[in-house]
Amino acid sequence: MSRNDPPSAGWNQSGDQLLCDVTQSWSAVGGGVGTYLRHKRRHILDQTPHRHLLIVPGARDEVIEDGRTITATIASPKVPGSPNYRLLLRSGQVRRLLRHYRPDLIECQDAYNLPWAAIAHRRAHPQTALVAAYMTDFPTVYVERPFAKYAGEWVASAAARLCYWYCGKLYSKFDLTYALSENGGAAKLRNLGLDPVDVVPLGVELGEFSPDRRDAALRRGLGVADDAPLLIYAGRLDGEKRAQTVVNAFRKLPASLGAHLVLLGDGPLREQFVALCNPRLHAPGYVRGRAELARWLASADLYVSGMADETFGISIIEAQASGLPVVGVAAGAMLDRVDTDIGRLGPVDDSKAMAANIRALWSGDMAAMRQRTLAHARQFGWDKSMETLFGRIYPQAMARAAARTTQAGGRLALAER
Repeated sequence: MSRNDPPSAGWNQSGDQLLCDVTQSWSAVGGGVGTYLRHKRRHILDQTPHRHLLIVPGARDEVIEDGRTITATIASPKVPGSPNYRLLLRSGQVRRLLRHYRPDLIECQDAYNLPWAAIAHRRAHPQTALVAAYMTDFPTVYVERPFAKYAGEWVASAAARLCYWYCGKLYSKFDLTYALSENGGAAKLRNLGLDPVDVVPLGVELGEFSPDRRDAALRRGLGVADDAPLLIYAGRLDGEKRAQTVVNAFRKLPASLGAHLVLLGDGPLREQFVALCNPRLHAPGYVRGRAELARWLASADLYVSGMADETFGISIIEAQASGLPVVGVAAGAMLDRVDTDIGRLGPVDDSKAMAANIRALWSGDMAAMRQRTLAHARQFGWDKSMETLFGRIYPQAMARAAARTTQAGGRLALAER
């Protein structure tokens, strides 16, 4: 079955079905996967007759049934150095929940132990459709780049190839796999021989993020001159997100530019940045509430990120929806999100090039670039994301599951003759 096949058997558009998400990548205070899952649940409740089961790590074992939603948390330890995330290792408990609720479709957003629990459940219940979302390019992020620092390029490359081989084997067991962008995952998965691999861009709340949220009082409070740029970054302040590259690029800017940098978020590097005691570098911590984030973004002039392995880049689109051109790196999903009409991309981990790109953008026609940036961001609404997911991805996965079950039944009937 290809992505152009009509969605027919297995997907009941009018009746209710139980759709399940099971993931490690859950945070109660934000995060790309958490944002996606909250929007999906809202869409299910508002736009479909279906029910939603969410299985995530938490502080304790708990199941909350509320109308058409079921939220199951499984007691899990915190991930070291990442206070908002937990490590769900109790696959047996996941399988017990799946046996109890018997979902019609299971989607997994990571590639570790939990997909295997879903696969094991499908063996007992072959009519269950399995969908994989490639939310993190873990062979590169968590294997190749760290290994390159400590074990050398050859070992790192070999380890990454092994992990991509694992991804190919794992996702071949799913009815359908999708990535969030071409360069952020889809192209790599297709190179592994996976078929089908679709693309479902995530979305942003276009009504929440807007240049209209700009707050002159916020800028004055930071001490930013009217003719000086305010740079901003939003996300975890850690090595994976390469916040250090952003800070290094900022420190390379000439003092005469008068630039200020705001680092929104928390993480192991925040104290190090605060300790620089630079009056033009501001690290207010994690910002709670979308309205407050939108105010900060709209009050800035340029969004800056050194993250090389974005699979989608929600923060990039939120900044663009706020009217901010982007200075980033030529890698991952940034290649899909930023071109020379709306920003600049440079080499990974090259703070000198990043500083040069900041200066080049600021000296250009910022008003025209802001307008082009806004036009680009308008294509990434959540309605479009959910339309793709529920109108194409899920129907195709359910149809493949139905076809597989029918074929298995036919083989069984022949064997019994």
